[in-house]
Amino acid sequence: MDLKSTRYDVADGIATVTLHRPERMNAWTGRMHTEYRWLLAQADADPQVGAIIVTGEGRAFCAGADAKALEGHVAKGGYDPGTPDDLAEPGYGVRPEFDAFFAYHFGLTKPIVAAINGPAAGVGFALACYCDLRFAAAGAKMTTAHGPLGLPAEYGLSWLLPRMIGLTRANDLLISSRKFLAEEALEMGLVNAVLPREQLLAHARGYVTDLLTRVAPSSLTATRHQIYADLHRTAAEAVVDSEQRLSAMMKSDDYREGVAAFIGKRPANWQRG
Repeated sequence: MDLKSTRYDVADGIATVTLHRPERMNAWTGRMHTEYRWLLAQADADPQVGAIIVTGEGRAFCAGADAKALEGHVAKGGYDPGTPDDLAEPGYGVRPEFDAFFAYHFGLTKPIVAAINGPAAGVGFALACYCDLRFAAAGAKMTTAHGPLGLPAEYGLSWLLPRMIGLTRANDLLISSRKFLAEEALEMGLVNAVLPREQLLAHARGYVTDLLTRVAPSSLTATRHQIYADLHRTAAEAVVDSEQRLSAMMKSDDYREGVAAFIGKRPANWQRG
């Protein structure tokens, strides 16, 4: 695919997806949506990639929907996603609940980390929330953004945010659509760490590198799927699923290597792909 709104790089087992419309604060468009899904599919299928980092170019992560696109919706009298019919489907096929816009993140086989380098609003805020972990630049502004536009809570955030930070705090962010800073997001438990902007990407890469060194690829995949599937299950169903996974994965090469490394007091040699 000819990338016009994003950039893609793979190094040391990490795929970095960069939203790349810096002159528009990386505002979201149908083209960006199309490219983003295609890049996630590429990264998830690449045996050399162990994890994915998403960030923005310039001073913003993603300032939300492009203003011209919003005007276009008004002119057309309704929502026009501006995407082709043959969108890539990363993460699809794991569970029916994951086969939808942004929920597809839950079906990926590899962890995905948001490096929030600047403002994250509306769809940009939602994108970050659907990542597994979030590191933010000091002073980065965030907002759900939908209220002043006369819209409902978007992209399933009314389901996701209460599960992330609790109902009371989620209600505050969703009902008010107020702006808040990365430091408050850290206090809420919405982000994992706040760092100086110039250290953000290096911190994210360091975290992911450590993750890929210590944790078996099969465990990363299974644990992610457990976490998000269990949001839809009863406790009893979660226990049964975990026992079934445990029995199956104790027969795997990753388990044998993990035990050998533990007993031998050496780093594990994980085989990807």
